[in-house]
Amino acid sequence: MTWLITGGAGYIGAHVVRALREAGERAVVYDDLSTGVADRVPSDVELVVGSTLDRARLDRTLERHDVSGVIHLAAKKQVGESVEQPLRYYRENVEGLRVLLAAVTAAGVRPFVFSSSAAVYGMPDAGLDGGLVTEETPCVPMSPYGETKLAGEWLVRAAGRAAGLATASLRYFNVAGAASPDLADTGVFNLVPMVFERLTAGEAPRVFGDDYPTPDGTCVRDYIHVADLAEAHVAAAHRLASAAPGTDLTLNIGRGVGVSVREMIDVIGEETGLTTPPVVDPRRPGDPARVVASADRIATELGWTAKRDVREMVASAWAGWPG
Repeated sequence: MTWLITGGAGYIGAHVVRALREAGERAVVYDDLSTGVADRVPSDVELVVGSTLDRARLDRTLERHDVSGVIHLAAKKQVGESVEQPLRYYRENVEGLRVLLAAVTAAGVRPFVFSSSAAVYGMPDAGLDGGLVTEETPCVPMSPYGETKLAGEWLVRAAGRAAGLATASLRYFNVAGAASPDLADTGVFNLVPMVFERLTAGEAPRVFGDDYPTPDGTCVRDYIHVADLAEAHVAAAHRLASAAPGTDLTLNIGRGVGVSVREMIDVIGEETGLTTPPVVDPRRPGDPARVVASADRIATELGWTAKRDVREMVASAWAGWPG
């Protein structure tokens, strides 16, 4: 099969491309390079530079490469920015998805994997389901970004039913690490690179609140290695390639293991040798105390489980850190 990976020049997308190729699949990358990096795309994989809002370019790409499945990762993804620019986020993330789905259904492409996010849950009740977030946990997103991901799931599901697609929406939790240094995340938007940036500048890492109802008072999150995440995409793609029309899966991608902010900073210090004690700042509005995935459904549906722990995430991310 030939898979079109939108956003395939990005941090996560490049890992998905690599995992697909290692699984023996053909890949074509479609990316507007607004945040993606062309050098992340292997030399033997074609890169089509374009927007998901460009229907004509999408039509040509799907036909020219005889695309048989799509993995859609292209999106704007910064929560704070989405609050400041909601119209842009709805245009890029929802209208871009609508245009892509129109092109996909017209081309007769059936398997469609959608990159969603744990941001759809918002601030889940930590007392539910043993403290784990399941796919049945109510979705109450707290940012335009999270709203666009939930609306995207609705759109994918509705289009799938109408056109007989086989679809999967994958809800990522906190992604970290790198499969190799050249694919490392160099954006400073997630905890691990944010701590790296502070430590390499000789500054103390920042902890936003240490009075949460958690064992050490700091927020607890579920961290997933990006290589595990990429392998989950391959498993979903393979499942959908042979699935019946109308198949629709919604799956968490996490380890089911909670790690506090302070615990993660301690691991980072041990792996980097930079052990500047953190400073505590006030809580950020909207930060839930604990968000940890239940990963049972994806294990049952796809036979996938995460293999790598947080120490591997930190060590691999540090190996590719430019500072």
